[in-house]
Amino acid sequence: MKKIYWDSCIVIYRIQQVSPWADAIAGKFSPQTDDIRLCVTDLTRLECRVMPLRESNPALLQRFDQFFAQPELIITPLDARVFNLATELRAQYRLKTADALHLAAAISSGCDEFWSNDDRLSKIAGSRIEVVNVIAAT
Repeated sequence: MKKIYWDSCIVIYRIQQVSPWADAIAGKFSPQTDDIRLCVTDLTRLECRVMPLRESNPALLQRFDQFFAQPELIITPLDARVFNLATELRAQYRLKTADALHLAAAISSGCDEFWSNDDRLSKIAGSRIEVVNVIAAT
């Protein structure tokens, strides 16, 4: 089974159908494929729900909540191991806390790919995980 971690921006592009990235994501990811599992964290959920709450947009909030409620979605825990690796990544590469936590969660949970729109993360991840830049794919 292949595990793919989606950074918050990827979830936002997909749920809000942000063009042209939503099409690129859909073209690369088929939820009907049984051998692929999508991974996120509660941090992803937090970041995605802020704007709909701030803008009092219950329809968009419901779309995000439905996405996060999918039974096949893997919610990767943010445990001490993830925070320790995130601390190392943040210190060594001067990442923002959220970026370091997302990347550390993907690495710690054994994901095969980390989808983002941040070119810097490929160099930082090294051989630990493949970083797929969705913007570069369009």
